[in-house]
Amino acid sequence: MCGVLGIIGNSPVRTTLYDGLTVLQHRGQDAAGIMTCDDQGQINLHKDNGLVKDVFGFRDMERLNGNAGIAHCRYPTAGSSSAAEAQPFYVNSPFGISLAHNGNLTNAAKLRERIFRDDLRHVNTNSDSEILLNVLAHEIYNTIDRGTQRLTNENIFTAMRGVFERCHGGYAVVAYVVGVGIVAFRDRFGIRPLIYGYRDTDAGREYMVSSESVALDSQGFTTVADVRPGQAIIFSHDGEVDSEICVDAPTYAPCIFEQVYLARPDSMIDGISVYRTRMRMGEKLAHKIEREWPDHDIDVVIPIPDTSRTSALEMSQVLGVRYREGFIKNRYIGRTFIMPGQAERKKSVRQKLNAIDLEFRGKNVMLVDDSIVRGTTSKQIVQMAREAGANKVYFASAAPPVRYPNVYGIDMPVASELIANNRTVEQIQELIGADRLFYQDLNDLVEAASEGNPQITEFDTSCFSKKYITGDVTPEYLKDLEDARNDNAKQGFSPNRKKSTKTATSA
Repeated sequence: MCGVLGIIGNSPVRTTLYDGLTVLQHRGQDAAGIMTCDDQGQINLHKDNGLVKDVFGFRDMERLNGNAGIAHCRYPTAGSSSAAEAQPFYVNSPFGISLAHNGNLTNAAKLRERIFRDDLRHVNTNSDSEILLNVLAHEIYNTIDRGTQRLTNENIFTAMRGVFERCHGGYAVVAYVVGVGIVAFRDRFGIRPLIYGYRDTDAGREYMVSSESVALDSQGFTTVADVRPGQAIIFSHDGEVDSEICVDAPTYAPCIFEQVYLARPDSMIDGISVYRTRMRMGEKLAHKIEREWPDHDIDVVIPIPDTSRTSALEMSQVLGVRYREGFIKNRYIGRTFIMPGQAERKKSVRQKLNAIDLEFRGKNVMLVDDSIVRGTTSKQIVQMAREAGANKVYFASAAPPVRYPNVYGIDMPVASELIANNRTVEQIQELIGADRLFYQDLNDLVEAASEGNPQITEFDTSCFSKKYITGDVTPEYLKDLEDARNDNAKQGFSPNRKKSTKTATSA
């Protein structure tokens, strides 16, 4: 869950990249980076840990010259959070290539070995994004005509076929190739989102590629389409756009958790309105409550800000129950879902939310959240509602129980840290301290999303269903991932005190 951005323009793009990246800040708060290329082919790169507004000062921006560039905001799912692993990454051969990546390679460890042994390339960080960059660079190098030393679009598409064949997992990528332009591509299942659009200026047409449509909207770009599964698109400096599907029989199965939590509600993901999906999620969850508890005594529906508001409001209308804002959010605290450790997540919940006692006192309250992952936040919020004077506290999750690891770039990797893993709804209800607990049914969630685009009938629902769409996720892989991504690993502590050989992701 990172944010990626790319622009081919007719004037300096640094400000547009900065502004667009700020709009994508919800996708990653750990690090940010911008790369630009000027008319002389000089690559300019600045990246560091921190929020976009903190990473880029006036002098940093002044040095980012060029009419083309890419940008990235990082949300680390494993390994180091050092500035060295901030993106974009860069290699100088062939021609000079920079890359920003959202997702996770499921065969990263094998690729790392092969890159060193066969491709004679050294990967200097623990990031699978650097692995992906070196695979791309090697495949492009192998396609170049040694006589002319020219790189054509057909060369790039041939190289992309090699990349798709070698790189497994979920990934959405924007890369810049010096002398060519931006190359955008998406994994063969379309798991991670990527969309592009254009805007016309006095100097000509400009193109932007982004993780979410909201970045295009905010900068005045008109959406053209989502990058298709297995598709590579080349945006050249002369304004030409060329594309090709580089895999056989691609499958459209985007990550449904984008609709649940990750994306902004004002975004369109694969032609599906995130806002409308969350409305339908609230409606379907309300109908479930009506079926299972027709004589409910709910006095008020209260969302847990911010992502559950849309579902909670629709639920209240269907149930005919008042909707109230019972929690006020501190806007200067980051998303607790992406805090690096359990202790920090616990601490930040109380800092982030404060209850309005008048909305709770003496009432039977239905709290609505987008999902329940570790249960840490849910338990504390239920306790806050009781402390504010609620008579009874009910809880509803707009998503099904998160029982299994996600391996495609979302930080829910360790089964033992998921409250729903190997537990019944009744057991979870007791653990979070609620009087009643309701979860969305998976079929209802899929219907809520697919109603927005009937052409998409399949989604990656692995964290709910354990059906990993890429077909290459083994128990051994999950065990290795657990060792690399549990909270102890993120805090830099290994109970076995052995040197880790796992490959991290920075998506």
